[in-house]
Parts: sequence; structure tokens; C-alpha cells
Amino acid sequence: MKSRHLISIADLPVEDIHEIFKVTAQLKKAHKRGQRDLCMEGKTLAMIFEKSSMRTRVSFEVAMAQFGGHAICLAREDIKLGERESVADVARVISRYVDGIMIRTFKHSHVEELAKNSTVSVINGLSDFSHPCQALADVYTMIEKGLELSKMKVAYVGDSNNVARSLALLCAKLNVRLAIASPKRYSFGPGDRALIARCANGPTPVEFIEKPEEAVKDADVVYTDVWASMGQETEAAQRKKDFSGYAVTTALLMHAKPGAFVMHCLPAHRGEEIAADVIDGPQSIVVDQAENRLHVQKAVLKLLMCPSVKS
Repeated sequence: MKSRHLISIADLPVEDIHEIFKVTAQLKKAHKRGQRDLCMEGKTLAMIFEKSSMRTRVSFEVAMAQFGGHAICLAREDIKLGERESVADVARVISRYVDGIMIRTFKHSHVEELAKNSTVSVINGLSDFSHPCQALADVYTMIEKGLELSKMKVAYVGDSNNVARSLALLCAKLNVRLAIASPKRYSFGPGDRALIARCANGPTPVEFIEKPEEAVKDADVVYTDVWASMGQETEAAQRKKDFSGYAVTTALLMHAKPGAFVMHCLPAHRGEEIAADVIDGPQSIVVDQAENRLHVQKAVLKLLMCPSVKS
């Protein structure tokens, strides 16, 4: 893997993406066979959480345990990143103690500054700008379900947030057709659209569409996320009004390909961005994509923290 850190999909070479997917498949098969890989024996991952977490914490901690390593959880109150001491000082000191750092935070600049000043690899477990581990797990799940990158169409319906941004960047790099449906007020602006265009690795466009029915037309995958992300709780009532008509329902799925897969990064608000009978229905692969967070992150950890590994 050429990359030293995982900060944003925008920074990730296509070769690294394919290597992550390859190692993910190998590790998942080995895990299912009960084979142990102790490549992290004696290694420690520091996990910094400025945002609460369930999937990110459990998946990274389990990953390190399965590799024979150890994970330390640092909550916001433990270090008060950028308040009690500078992000740079935290990076310089912690990287003398551990073999890798994972951070889940609000400010993307905190991730970038940690990486700039750390002597070990830094992994973005989520920032307000980017969620690379989620996007990698999502597309890996699509491939695992038998979809071909060059032939499939993905439709994302809802807020153009960090999850949508990372998914768009990854689809652009892998030449996957993606249509994003958001109300005009919540759609990506010129800066994001330019970044996505710069990451394009082929003729397949990322389309920005206002009507959900148009976006999901002939889609192989229909993806959604919450309308109000963590930190936007005060906007929830207004967003619920603004996103009226953007729920993934049985009626909306009628515009997609028959049997189209349904995805959601979780946690979900049933009855808001997605109907209960859809997320809990036979087309949903939500739990599969959640499981694959573990396997994809194991691949990322192994490639970054065990540089001698050969995929």
C-alpha cells in the first residue's frame, strides 16, 4: 500500500483501493475458516473518540484483538484535543507510545493535523468531511454481492454529507455510476463537485439530481443515511420538513431495478429516511455492510501497521 495514512478517499490511489479489497477478501475468508493472524502481536492502536460510537469502536477494537494486538480508547474528556493541548502535541506524544492512531471526530482538520505530526499511521474513523472506512466497506459489500464496478449503478438519496461525499469520491475513482438525489439546499456545492470530478478515473459521471425517482431509476443499489447527522440535532425538525419526499420506501424502490439492494450506514431512523419494511426487508444488505466494516478495517490496519505484509 502506497499510502501512509487513510485520511480521505480523495488521497487514496486506485491501486491502494484494490489492494484493500484484495486483502479484505483474504482476511474475511481466513476468519470464517477460523484461521488466526497474529500480525499485530505486541502492537497497540490508539482510538480517539470526540464523537460517540458503536460500530467504529467495536469493529476497530475487535480487529486489533483478532490480530493479537491491543486497542486503547481515548474519549473526548480524556485529552480534550485542541483544547487542553494542541493536536500537534497530542500526535507527537501518542505516536511515541503506539503503532497506529484512529480518530473519530468533528473537525477534519484534526485528522489532517494528527497525520501531519504523527510518526505512525493515522486512520480517519469519521470526520464531518469524510468517512473513508464506511465507503470502502460499502463498495466492497457491493462487489461481494456480485455486482460489477463497470456495470452497476448506485443511487444515494438524502443529505449530501460525509458519507455521501466519500461514496462519491470512491465511485468516481472506480468509475462506478452514481446518482445523488438531495434537495437543492443540501446538495454538494461547486467545491465538492470539482473535487469529485478531479477524482474521476473514467467517463462514468457522478450525477447530481434533485428528484429521488430519477436518481434511483434502474439502480442496482439504493443507499440512504440519516437526514440530521451527529452535531446537527438542532436542525432535525427543519431537516425533516426539507427532506419530505426523500425517504427510501417500497414505492421509491419500484423505480430501481427489480431486487435492487438497499444500503444504510446506520444508525437508522425508521419512518424517516427509510421505511421499516424496506430496511428490514429482503432487499436490505445493511447488516452485511456493517459487518464488512470489520473486515475492511482489518485490511487497512494490516496494510498500514504491518508494512512488510504482502497481499
